[in-house]
Amino acid sequence: MNQQWIYRTLAAFAIVVVAGKADAGLLPVSATSTADNNNFRFTYGVVLTSDSTLKTGDYFTIYDFQGFVADSTTQPNNFAFSVSKTGGTPPGTVPFDDPNIDNLTWTYTGAETLPGQQGLGNFSAISTNLESQTASAFTARTHRQFDGRIDSNITETLIPGSENPVTPGVPEPASLALVGIGVPLAGLFRYIRRKK
Repeated sequence: MNQQWIYRTLAAFAIVVVAGKADAGLLPVSATSTADNNNFRFTYGVVLTSDSTLKTGDYFTIYDFQGFVADSTTQPNNFAFSVSKTGGTPPGTVPFDDPNIDNLTWTYTGAETLPGQQGLGNFSAISTNLESQTASAFTARTHRQFDGRIDSNITETLIPGSENPVTPGVPEPASLALVGIGVPLAGLFRYIRRKK
């Protein structure tokens, strides 16, 4: 399932890049769930894209994480965790956010600015919901590498859910073709745009 989800995420990212939103800063490249005593631990691998930097105070949020178990999170060094019913929402993003369900936010606290094109590590939280997985929003705030301005992005990730389970599908050949065509074209477009 994880491999299928990764293919789906890459295809979606390629479509976003081709559409001109190549400045997405943080992306969840994997979401896995494993048994943890009588609960499930959801682990997210997060990457910083090549055209972004991560500065102190930048963050990402996973919305409506059902059945969240307090004090169950893990994160790499230089990241702090917070939970709230609403928010942790970067400017310019409009995710669906149920005000009755916890949102999980991880904030970068390191003093050093991190350059793009690197994995940030694994971030995890435990849920009491064991029945299914469902799709939810993932938003992030970073900074653009070429001018230092704040940048925000929104994408999709998996969370625990009690109804409407999601089974990610294998991308269709047309989607894979978009990845093969779109990524080089996006690079060429960015190169030409920066030369002007």
